[in-house]
Amino acid sequence: MNEDDMIRDAFKNKSWHELKTENSWQIFKVMAEFVEGFEKLSRLGPSVAVFGSARTKPDSRYYAMAEDIGYRLTQLGYGVITGGGPGIMEAANKGAQRGKGKSIGINIDLPHEQTHNPYIDYDKLMNFEYFFVRKTMFMRYSQGFIVLPGGFGTFDELFEALTLIQTGKIGKFPIVMVGLEYWGGLIKWIKEVMHSLEHNVTVTDFDLFHLVDNAEDAVKVIDDFYEEFVLSPNF
Repeated sequence: MNEDDMIRDAFKNKSWHELKTENSWQIFKVMAEFVEGFEKLSRLGPSVAVFGSARTKPDSRYYAMAEDIGYRLTQLGYGVITGGGPGIMEAANKGAQRGKGKSIGINIDLPHEQTHNPYIDYDKLMNFEYFFVRKTMFMRYSQGFIVLPGGFGTFDELFEALTLIQTGKIGKFPIVMVGLEYWGGLIKWIKEVMHSLEHNVTVTDFDLFHLVDNAEDAVKVIDDFYEEFVLSPNF
């Protein structure tokens, strides 16, 4: 179904039977995705989600940084969860596979992108149709979030994690934003406009994330957090 058809379908008059049948099948499909995700991911052990753009090219410094992050995480015993696609996701999975750690891909079916990358463990690749189910898997089974430069999808994942931690819906897991040049302007706006001008966030909300500029510091934030709680990965 193309974009025009989606809009027309939203305004189409449907009978009660059509609505009930369509919604019932959709509920079953959503349930099936949740069940598969819970069954596979509940056995992972401590893992860190790495977010970032699918459009990042292999010659980008952020691609190299993501690969280094994936490798470093596995050397400390963490599994690496990505969205399963190309770009930053591919790089992080590549690093995890190079480090001989767990490399997990939670892919999404999209019309123009994306196919899964080749660096995901064969038994740890999942494909989802619904974004909200996929995001639930990230938030439920990640014990930390490392966010490299990306587009709308990356921002969605970043602010989902921030919101859930801010509201106490998940634990206060570390969120690390990588790239001073990329994220600096956003953080400046949050501080100057959201906080100082409009008072839409509190000063304590700035403790929810860390801004770093290299792979070593990104992974150190994660590991320091768990050392503070005298916890270590168990696989």
